[in-house]
Amino acid sequence: MRAEPTILHVDLDAFFAAVEQRDKPSLRGKPVVVGGVGGRGVVATASYEARAFGVHSAMPTAEARRRCPNAAFLAGRFGAYRETSRAVMELLRGISPLVEPLSLDEAFVDLAAADLPDHSVATVSALGRELRVRMQEVTGGLTASVGIGTSKFIAKIASELDKPDGLVVIAPGMERDVLRPMQVTVIPGVGPATAEHLRRIGVHTVAELEEISLEELIRVVGKAHGRNLYELARAHDDRPVVPEREAKSISVEDTYDTDHVDRRLLVALVDRQASKVTDRLRKARLSGRTVTLKVRLHDFSTHTRSATLPGPTDDTRTVARVARTLLSELDTSGGVRLLGVGVSALADWIQDDLFADSEEPAGEPVDEETTSTLATLGRRRAWLPGLDVIHDEHGEGWVWGSGRGVVTVRFETAASPTGRVLSFAADDPALHVVAPPPEE
Repeated sequence: MRAEPTILHVDLDAFFAAVEQRDKPSLRGKPVVVGGVGGRGVVATASYEARAFGVHSAMPTAEARRRCPNAAFLAGRFGAYRETSRAVMELLRGISPLVEPLSLDEAFVDLAAADLPDHSVATVSALGRELRVRMQEVTGGLTASVGIGTSKFIAKIASELDKPDGLVVIAPGMERDVLRPMQVTVIPGVGPATAEHLRRIGVHTVAELEEISLEELIRVVGKAHGRNLYELARAHDDRPVVPEREAKSISVEDTYDTDHVDRRLLVALVDRQASKVTDRLRKARLSGRTVTLKVRLHDFSTHTRSATLPGPTDDTRTVARVARTLLSELDTSGGVRLLGVGVSALADWIQDDLFADSEEPAGEPVDEETTSTLATLGRRRAWLPGLDVIHDEHGEGWVWGSGRGVVTVRFETAASPTGRVLSFAADDPALHVVAPPPEE
C-alpha cells in the first residue's frame, strides 16, 4: 500500500439510467430500467427510483416488471453512453495522465502523477469535491461517487460507502478498521461459491477472514485465490493504475423472445453475429486467434465452445466457419434462448487464412422461411423503447413503445420541456432512427 491516499476511484451513479433521465425530461425523478426489454432480457442498470422497488442489475427483466410495473423499460443507447463517458475520461486525464478506465462509467486515477501541492487527506478531499462538481458540468448533470485511498481496493471500497453522489477519503492507517466490519463479499473475487466455502469455516466478515491462516485459506479455496484473500483481508494491494487498458475480447450476443430450434436459422444467426464481431474488429484495427461460441439452452444451461486459429484474423468467413463448427458440436434440439459469438487473443495485425476458400459461401444456404424469420427478428429491434428518432414534421423524440404495426413517440430532448406523445405507423416514411455517433 501507499503511504498517502493517492488512488482515486470514480463511479458514475446509475449511469445508463441517469443518461436516459438527462435526455428524457418526462423520466426525471421516475423509475427507469435499462437493459433487455424482452421477456428474457436482463437489467443492466436501474435508476435509484427503481431500486427503491427492489430492482437491481442482473435481475431478469420479467422480475423487474413485476416489482416495478410503472417503470420506463428502455433498451439503451450506447452512442449516448460512449459520448458521455468520453467527456468524463477526458476530464480525468486533465487531472492525471494515469487513468485506468474499467468500463464506460468507472475508472481509477493515480493522483501521485497529478499536479497537487501535496497528497494530504485535506488536499485530495478538496480535489474530490471539485471533481464531482466538474463531472456534473461535463455530463449535463450526472452525479458520481468518488473514493480515495492508498490502493485500488481501498479506493473502490470508499466509493461505495456514500452512494449516490458521495465522496469518501480513507486516511492512511484506517484501512483495516474500515474493512473489518464488512461482509467478505466486498472483497473482489468473493462470489457466492467462495462465500459459501468461507461460511463453512465460520467466516462471514472481513474481521473473521483476517483471523484465518494462509495455510487454511489455501486449503479451502486454492493457492492463488487463498493468497489473494489473505492479502486483501489485511488491505494489502499494490496494483498500479494502468492506463490504456486493452480489450481482451470482442463479442456479440442476443437473447431471444422464443426458443429457436431450426438449425438453419441458428446457423444464419451465428453468421450474422460473426459479421458484427468482425466489423467491430476491423473498426478497432484488431484481429484475434480464438473464436468462442456461447449458447444458452431452453433449460437455462449455458455452454461455451472455443477454437484457436493458427494466426489472428478479422475475416468474417473464417470466424463464421469456426463458429458454425462449434455450433454443430452442441445438441440444440430443445431450443436456444441465447447465442453469442466472440473473438479473443487479440492482436493488431492480420495473418491471411491460407486454408480459406475465397469462393466459400458465408453460411449454409438460407431458405425463404429462414430469411423471413431473420427479417422479423430485425424488425422487432427496429423500434426499441428509448431509441432516438426524428420525424420530418414533429422533430426529435424517442420511442415510447411499439407493437401491432404502431410506433409511439414522445417528442422531447434534454433541453426541452416534457414533450407530447404521438403514434405513427411503423412504416411511416417521415419517421427516422437517429444514427448514433460513429465509434472511434
